[in-house]
Amino acid sequence: MSMLWRRAGLAAAAVLVTIGSARAQTNLVTNGDFELSTHGSGQIGYNTTVTGWATNGYNFLFASGTADHAGTTGQYGNLQLWGPGNGSANGLPASSPSGGNFIAADGAYDQGAITQSISGLTVGQTYALTFEWAGAQQSGFTGPTTEQWEVKLGGDTRYTPVLDDVSHGFTGWITQTFTFTATAATELLSFLAIGTPSGVPPFSLLDGVSLHATAIPEPSSSLILAAGCAAMAGMRRLRSRSRRAAR
Repeated sequence: MSMLWRRAGLAAAAVLVTIGSARAQTNLVTNGDFELSTHGSGQIGYNTTVTGWATNGYNFLFASGTADHAGTTGQYGNLQLWGPGNGSANGLPASSPSGGNFIAADGAYDQGAITQSISGLTVGQTYALTFEWAGAQQSGFTGPTTEQWEVKLGGDTRYTPVLDDVSHGFTGWITQTFTFTATAATELLSFLAIGTPSGVPPFSLLDGVSLHATAIPEPSSSLILAAGCAAMAGMRRLRSRSRRAAR
């Protein structure tokens, strides 16, 4: 009989582990790689929108390979970032490590956060926010710059390190992870570019945004009851088979 209980208990544990793993792997961010947009690259909120995201700042969406070549169009005309395609051997690649589109936000002019409302959170549960970011400079300007992101989830704020960028430079892509604890079922995720100095536009780049649960809370009583019922049903089936085999 102890073997029957052991097998039933293992089955119940497998149910709980499977449920927990599925919850932990769910990315709660919509369009975190910025591949979905209305008109491709452009100034967000001016001539393009990015699905799931909102902004009122001087922020742009670049398609892969365009930042230092064709650039993109904003309210003041064409905008490019310094890179190999326009005369700076700074190592700017065609896209981020995630590939495809990425965001470029001016950190010193008409600043405005890039935001998304995140739902499906569990109060008291911790979440890991991971994203790729870098520092760059608008083409046509000269002088060293600094770049940074202010990141918020609800009322909790984190700051990336400040990157020091040389004139006509590019810092390289960095993977950043912050941990937040949810205080409501729905909270606002926010990225605000911070840069210096004004007049030699410092741009903070962003891509590959994901938000995953890191600590699964204790199973609810209903989940425990369901697992217990499954275990008992399994035990009854095993007992019935054992009796038939003994006849």
